[in-house]
This record gives sequence, structure tokens and C-alpha cells, in this order.
Amino acid sequence: MFTLKRLSKDGIEGALAKAERYRLLNEPWQAESICRDVLEVEPGNQRAVIGLLLALTDQFARQRAPTVDEVRSLLPRLEDEYKRAYYEGIICERRGKALWQRHTPGSGPIAYDWFRQAMEHYDRADSLKSPGNEEAALRWNTCARVLMKYSELQPAVADDFQPMLE
Repeated sequence: MFTLKRLSKDGIEGALAKAERYRLLNEPWQAESICRDVLEVEPGNQRAVIGLLLALTDQFARQRAPTVDEVRSLLPRLEDEYKRAYYEGIICERRGKALWQRHTPGSGPIAYDWFRQAMEHYDRADSLKSPGNEEAALRWNTCARVLMKYSELQPAVADDFQPMLE
């Protein structure tokens, strides 16, 4: 039907900056499209893979949202184990948040499970981190605080989760 226009290699940095800007402007479809354009030219571009993953997870709360499996399919394209664990946590956390914010009956336990999965991935990422990189611990703490604060986020079956915040 349409033939997409191909980016030049010289335009990649500017395109990635625009993708980040569109994400900040809450226009994830635009950011997604730009990241896909970059990946057509440079399939291994890590900024574009991460930008695409984030743009897709930004859409979880919307109608016609991408599937978790679609987003997870990007994880093997990340070049290091830390990033794969960390961004798997992001996927789970954002899926949980999107389900929880829909306020549909029964969504609390399902969202709880997604947050707990995110925390497991953040734990793994934290064990793989480089010195001074606390982003996985910060995300873990956020998930723990959300679960402790909102009573509707409870497991379907008893869970012995007792967060230890340092």
C-alpha cells in the first residue's frame, strides 16, 4: 500500500532525540514509529530498541495497546543481561500499573502479580548492576511502596511478601 521512507544514517541521532521528546509529550505512537525507522537502518541500535520498548509500554493503558509478548520480543535485542532484567521489570511494572488504573473488578490481584513480577526482575537487575547504578533498587522501592499503600493491590492467594525498605 505505502512504501515507507528510509532514514539516512546521518539522521539517526536527531530522530532518536525526537523520539524521546515525543515520549515526553505523551505521543508514544510517534515515538514508536521513529524508533522503528531507526531500527530499519541500524537494527542493533540500543537507544532505539529501548525507546521502542518504552514507547510500547507507554501504550499499555490505551485501547489497542501492544501485547506484553510483543514488547518482550524486544528483550533479546538488548546487549547485556542487566538491561534485559531491568527492562523486563519495566514491562511488568507498567502492565500492572495499566491494569490497576482501569479500576475494573478483580484487577487488584492481577495488577499485584504484575508488580511482584517486576520486583523479581528488578532484584535480578540489582544483582547485575554496575557500581553506582541504583535504578533497579529505586524501581523496586516504588513497586513496594505502591503495594503497601493501596489496599486493593492484594494477592489472590496469601503471599508472605514483607518489603524491607532500607
